[in-house]
Amino acid sequence: MKIKLSVVIPAYNEEKNIQAGVLETVDRYLRKQKYAWEVLIVDDASPDQTADLAEKFASKHKGFRVLKEPHRGKGGTVIAGMLAAKGEIVLFTDMDQATPLNQIEKFFPKFRDGYDGVIGSRSGRKGAPASRKLMAFGFALLRTLVLRLPYKDTQCGFKAFRAEAAKRIFGKMKIFRESRKIQGASVTAGFDLEMLYLARKLELKVAEVAVNWRHQETKRVSPVKDSWEGLRDLIKVRLNALQGRYKV
Repeated sequence: MKIKLSVVIPAYNEEKNIQAGVLETVDRYLRKQKYAWEVLIVDDASPDQTADLAEKFASKHKGFRVLKEPHRGKGGTVIAGMLAAKGEIVLFTDMDQATPLNQIEKFFPKFRDGYDGVIGSRSGRKGAPASRKLMAFGFALLRTLVLRLPYKDTQCGFKAFRAEAAKRIFGKMKIFRESRKIQGASVTAGFDLEMLYLARKLELKVAEVAVNWRHQETKRVSPVKDSWEGLRDLIKVRLNALQGRYKV
């Protein structure tokens, strides 16, 4: 039976979420579906027990598999998972399930309408600290000015693409496929910007759909560090574009 949906979950120091039963929640939802699916947990060389716990879970739950990647940050792990996925539609989502997996049901009608990709949009970002909202607002202004991306929310960690579109986009990404020094957690906004910029350049149809979302406190997000990295990568995307590095 052909796999309809691949779910890619990047993981770095996620042992607490795994121990809290997040993967069981994902499994329970997918077991109820009538279509074939798979889940790829992509470990970003976590120094804690993430990989071991994920492998133990996968060994007992059909449809789950684990990819172990060198430490490249969230962007690198998502790219690895999206390119390794076997489903007709490939979704990446955060381990903490800030956007519940059942929100994929809002995406399917868009794919039936012929869209190549669908991205989640968090309306109002309820529950997020004021500093995070301010950071998001400032970055939204910059991305609009520099890359002309038409989306309200480029940073929601819940995005899906048709398999052929995913291969085209993630196979052409530059910043997060090249060697870069990463220390600790890296959740930079530049990854989503490069991805969506390439989708536009490839003339793919991408819809934006409102999804449920709840703020999850995490030490992996640092407003100052992530803002700097996001700005740096935004400039890199623009420079790559001006230099003709994105061959389509």
